[in-house]
Amino acid sequence: MKKISVVLPFIDEVITLKIITQLKRSELIEDIFLLCDEKQNNFFPDVKFMCEGNINNTKTLKKLSEQIKSEYILVQINKSSIQLCEEAIGKFYNSAFSTNSRIIYSDFYEKVDNKIIEHPLIDYQIGSIRDDFDFGHLVMINTNSFKKALEQSNENYNYAGFYDIRLRITIEDNLSTEDYYKSVYHIKEYLYTAEKIYLDKDYEKHFAYVDPKNRLSQIEMEKVATEHLKEIGAFIKPPFKEIDLNKNNFEYEASVIIPVKNRAKTIVDAVNSALNQKTNFKYNVIVVDNYSTDGTTDILKKLSTQYNKLIHIIPDQKNLLIGGCWELAIHHPLCGKFSVQLDSDDLYKDENTLQKIISKFYEDRSAMVIGSYILTDFNLKEIPPGIIDHKEWTDENGPNNALRINGLGAPRAFYTPLLRTIKIPNVSYGEDYYLGITISREYKVSRIYEPIYICRRWEGNTDSSLSIEKINKNNFYKDSLRTKEILIRIQKNMNQ
Repeated sequence: MKKISVVLPFIDEVITLKIITQLKRSELIEDIFLLCDEKQNNFFPDVKFMCEGNINNTKTLKKLSEQIKSEYILVQINKSSIQLCEEAIGKFYNSAFSTNSRIIYSDFYEKVDNKIIEHPLIDYQIGSIRDDFDFGHLVMINTNSFKKALEQSNENYNYAGFYDIRLRITIEDNLSTEDYYKSVYHIKEYLYTAEKIYLDKDYEKHFAYVDPKNRLSQIEMEKVATEHLKEIGAFIKPPFKEIDLNKNNFEYEASVIIPVKNRAKTIVDAVNSALNQKTNFKYNVIVVDNYSTDGTTDILKKLSTQYNKLIHIIPDQKNLLIGGCWELAIHHPLCGKFSVQLDSDDLYKDENTLQKIISKFYEDRSAMVIGSYILTDFNLKEIPPGIIDHKEWTDENGPNNALRINGLGAPRAFYTPLLRTIKIPNVSYGEDYYLGITISREYKVSRIYEPIYICRRWEGNTDSSLSIEKINKNNFYKDSLRTKEILIRIQKNMNQ
């Protein structure tokens, strides 16, 4: 008995026909639906056509729902050339049947520059609600769950249709926490080889959610994520708590905090950028030098003898990462009322950055202020997409939408007394995101939308040319932070 309908995007005649030919070899395949233009209709025999269709369009999904009668749907979710491994279709089906899961995806091989490399994926979590979660290229969906999700959706999305039903499927029938994890199954086998046809530039993938050309898409994605949070009881709404900024006495109004390890090429620029700020208040610069071995320590020792407001700290512990360095700095007795971020290879845009940040705290009585930055190369030449301002943030819904996106912006600044009550994770990735979603749960977070910071991209960046294993580790960690935060917000709402 045939069990599976397949939905494919049209790529070109050769590649698409190759994929269709492979699929037809499986006795499990019932129908193949091709999303394409009218002019392609006569090229592929025994294929059902969905003209002007798009997998992210709700109307297309509803048309598919009306026609699909099989038990499962196998969807190719992006344009790529795919070579199925032997028994791939059977393994997808058997995994779906045996686990009773609603969404199934697998690891895959990837062809890059004529080399075949492994592309493992990560497990799905409650916190995997970001719209760019990597399912690979092929996803199998239980048809009944697919149709039920579409029936529950009252919106017609142009860009977020698939994202909408994916989230709805994961919470079908008010699943418990344990069942939520079981609703999506990750096959830890490499079941196909994929070669991307339209490779996006890295910056486009990394900054898609702040690129102005994607604004309409992002509005839809935010709406879907917000509705999902409402459905599971994790939605939070204003008013958010304001801070009494005159409650604590500090010798210094602000501290610029710079964790550093082996940045001899950039640390002087960063420190000078902080020391040259013009303010109407007293501030200092705290550099936590985490056992550098490239000469950074000697540079900082010399600078600290020249500038009284530069505090050079070498930790007693040797196991500190960026979060641990921040924890050390904010508990220093000379740390200011406000703790302001500056990475060791970045710069403040001009001499007024610090004043603008602190003024914003008092203007809004916020617990956290996040600025905007310009992306440049090492020589400070602007590179695409240029200004990263996170205008997707709104005072009303920013704390909810923060759970959908992968970053909140820079520079980040905090009210130190509150920050001292939050244990900063001793990690070098995601510690800032953790603070943002934790603080925004209850307190007001303000944004500065003009660029006040320069983020330099170069080969020495900690996030430069990451391996798939490192990317997976980072993404899994952030998803785990979202999971924890979602569960806390659900409990908070239940107790209100």
